[in-house]
Amino acid sequence: MRKRTRPTKQGNSVLPIAINELEQLLQDNFPNNPDLTFSIYHHHGKIMAVFYISYMVENDKIENYILDQSLKMKTDWSTQTLLNEIPLSSGKTNTSIDDVLYGLLLGKVFLYVEQEKEIIEYVLLNKDKRSLEKAETESLVLGPKIAFTESLITNLNIIRWRIRSTDLVLEEIIVGKKISREVRLIYMKSVANEKDVNTMRQRLKDLDVDEIEDSAVLSQYIEDSSFNLFPQFDTTELPDRFSYAITKGKVGLLVENSPSGLVAPATIFSFLESTEDLYMRWQAGSFLRLIRFLAMFFSIVVTPAYVAVITYHYEIIPTQLLLSIGESRAAVPFPPLLEALLLEFMIELLREAGARLPTKVGQTMGIVGGIVIGQAAVQAGITSNILIIVVAMSALASFTSPSYLLGTTVRLIRFPLIFLSGILGFFGLMFGICFLIIHLLRLTSIGTPYLAPLYPLSLQDFNNVFYRLPFSLENKRAKFNIPKELVRYSKKEAKKKQDIDE
Repeated sequence: MRKRTRPTKQGNSVLPIAINELEQLLQDNFPNNPDLTFSIYHHHGKIMAVFYISYMVENDKIENYILDQSLKMKTDWSTQTLLNEIPLSSGKTNTSIDDVLYGLLLGKVFLYVEQEKEIIEYVLLNKDKRSLEKAETESLVLGPKIAFTESLITNLNIIRWRIRSTDLVLEEIIVGKKISREVRLIYMKSVANEKDVNTMRQRLKDLDVDEIEDSAVLSQYIEDSSFNLFPQFDTTELPDRFSYAITKGKVGLLVENSPSGLVAPATIFSFLESTEDLYMRWQAGSFLRLIRFLAMFFSIVVTPAYVAVITYHYEIIPTQLLLSIGESRAAVPFPPLLEALLLEFMIELLREAGARLPTKVGQTMGIVGGIVIGQAAVQAGITSNILIIVVAMSALASFTSPSYLLGTTVRLIRFPLIFLSGILGFFGLMFGICFLIIHLLRLTSIGTPYLAPLYPLSLQDFNNVFYRLPFSLENKRAKFNIPKELVRYSKKEAKKKQDIDE
């Protein structure tokens, strides 16, 4: 495990230490910090220092449980007597000044009796964080609605509550040289692939950065390829989706002060799955999953195909439709390539403006702005009615992805494909698609092929990706994850249904 980064200047000082020397040490390591509270108390000839960062701890508990109890003691102060008399279960001793300095940043309270060889610490972190709320970016119709928060303790409690198993591992790793962040490596010990766990752990240990702002930033540091458009870690704010992936044998990461979790290995199909598929009948879940796959392909191809057909291959269009397209484009002065790029850019502007504005204003902006600008553009002869329909359908299809990251990637891919289609027609479109497929074939997520189980081919895993089966038949975990335990339960026992005769 990586050594914790601490703000000490003097190394690992040796106890015992005089109270005034301890105070000076703290002031040297936390200069110009008015929130560092250092109080000195006297009792039966003994001197005790209580120190902490005020805004990070629960001050009421310090007054009621630590100070009141210690000042009422009839015996002399010592490390052991204080631990026995103060009614807090989190108390323990520490002999490292480095640990004490770092503990102050974690919201710990420290007590030190002069000339003792140990310092007492209590965890009294102020837990005033954002309360549990409904997920914003991953909305569901069925299933749990709560989302992760910025509090790592709260997020870990949610995971523990959802996965009540002694097999669950919550491994702590500290990342960051100047600003330390606690990262939790989460997996099922008897299920997760050992290679995936070791890979993730090693990448976190080898990470040499000043700070990690968020889990999304962490994923960009430890992913397989930094110059790739596609996300290689499944980012989610839903605890149920995170927990479901863990029980399937994947490895998860939770980062302090981040409201989302990371899951790996991830395939391109992982970003099109939703836990809502599990809460529906298997026929409906399979249908919706298939709709998402088709929508993503439609979103990538339809606008470039329109540009290619109108520019070079209009002979494949039925005559009646060709006449309608000709009438619609009669007043448009731009070639199809420029017209499509302009309209796609306009759609992206509306989407970004709607996302940045307040919720109610943003919804109005997206609907009214799209209608007004689209109608005005047609009347002004800038674009045609048919292209507006094509671009709008393409944009709607990209929004069907449960993953915001994949939806953004798909919208970005459309622009070079439109350009290739406008220059070379269907040859350019096919060249772009082939290049994209080759790129995906080479891509991995912590060593797992990005197109698994399509490549390498594993037909028995298709029910975990492309469609759903009744739960009585889904007794195996995905083989391409290489879990330690492939079988979840006995299929024979699951099919048994016994009625009780009254």
